[in-house]
Amino acid sequence: MDNLVIEGGHPLSGTIRIHGAKNAALPILAASLLAEGKVTIRNVPRLLDIEVMLDILRDLGCKARHQDTVVTVETAVATSSHIPETLMRKMRSSVFLMGPLLARFGEVQLYQPGGCAIGERKIDLHLRGLAALGANIEEKGSRIVCSARRLKGAEISLDFPSVGATENIMMAAVLAQGRTTIIGAAREPEIQDLQQFLNEMGAQVQGAGTDMLTIDGVNSLRGCDFEVIPDRIVTGTVMVAAAATRGEVTLENTQPSHLTSLVHVLRRAGVQIEVGNDIINVGAYKRPLAVDRIVTSPYPAFPTDLQAQVMTLLSLADGVSLMKETVFEGRFKHVDELCRMGADIRVDLNNAFIRGVPQLYGTTVEATDLRAGAALVIAGLAAQGLTVVEQVHHIDRGYDRIEEMFRQIGGKITREVHRSKVCS
Repeated sequence: MDNLVIEGGHPLSGTIRIHGAKNAALPILAASLLAEGKVTIRNVPRLLDIEVMLDILRDLGCKARHQDTVVTVETAVATSSHIPETLMRKMRSSVFLMGPLLARFGEVQLYQPGGCAIGERKIDLHLRGLAALGANIEEKGSRIVCSARRLKGAEISLDFPSVGATENIMMAAVLAQGRTTIIGAAREPEIQDLQQFLNEMGAQVQGAGTDMLTIDGVNSLRGCDFEVIPDRIVTGTVMVAAAATRGEVTLENTQPSHLTSLVHVLRRAGVQIEVGNDIINVGAYKRPLAVDRIVTSPYPAFPTDLQAQVMTLLSLADGVSLMKETVFEGRFKHVDELCRMGADIRVDLNNAFIRGVPQLYGTTVEATDLRAGAALVIAGLAAQGLTVVEQVHHIDRGYDRIEEMFRQIGGKITREVHRSKVCS
């Protein structure tokens, strides 16, 4: 497994362009199956999860190519609706293929998805939504078989605004007969991007960005050329890293309106932020201030995907902060690693009490999941001495060569590539 080696104590400085959003690109790639033709998707980052999704599409019979930041998918040649278990277990987002395959082929066979171990992430809302559209669902151990001659529109109410369930039901409903209404839908920007993509292909979807979506089914969809939105979590990660290292960074290709909650928190911490149309300037010239209480919750509230990164910043703040995690119960695994670097954090159930310290110190730490890994990279950039981050494959799931990204703005970070030895 590769390691990241970080020499801390150097303020980040300069300009960086943010890559496309993983959490928008993945469902859009899945949705490409709904159109029997050529789909071109731009601003797609080179990430482990993206490559797994493309491998799945190829296994289903599609022709898929990723060159620079452009993906082309030929979906007319797709022949299979059976997703291999080996690929399903590599990535949770493979579950996004359930709705499109069911809508196009009338059947899909898949397995319980894999992904980061950050708590219980059931797909019952996905299955319940598809069943409401008329799908027959059989669960045989880890194998799930869904079938339907023709999906029919329905009114579906979600108990929780699940992003994945909202998107899966959307994608299935665009080819269903009649109107589908999703009540209690998730409101994330990535859902708005998926709506725009589906409508570019000829779908009739309205309401993304609100808690109620309306989908009028159509008979077929066409290929299109589409550009994915910038990654708001990568944007936020760089903003927090600039603040933690007391640097000054300009971020280009951003959508500041997607990060209102983070901007509010950073300003409360004393970080100077200026916002333009697609540019964010971050400047931090002194020790950050504690923030009394932050609660993660579905969009537009503070995102769980930035909780670990902001906790790293608050571990260096002047005073005591409280972080309450309400989305995933297993998302404090970075706490022990931060404490090994000198942080003073106490966890009580889903609350983390962070008493800021003047300095973190480099050591060897382990990335236990994607966002925890990003938080440890920020800690290493801010710490005194050398930090080694292990299990980098978790980070590669959501950041396009994170070491190169931070080197662009002055980070002293390199990747140690460990190749497995072959016995002769």
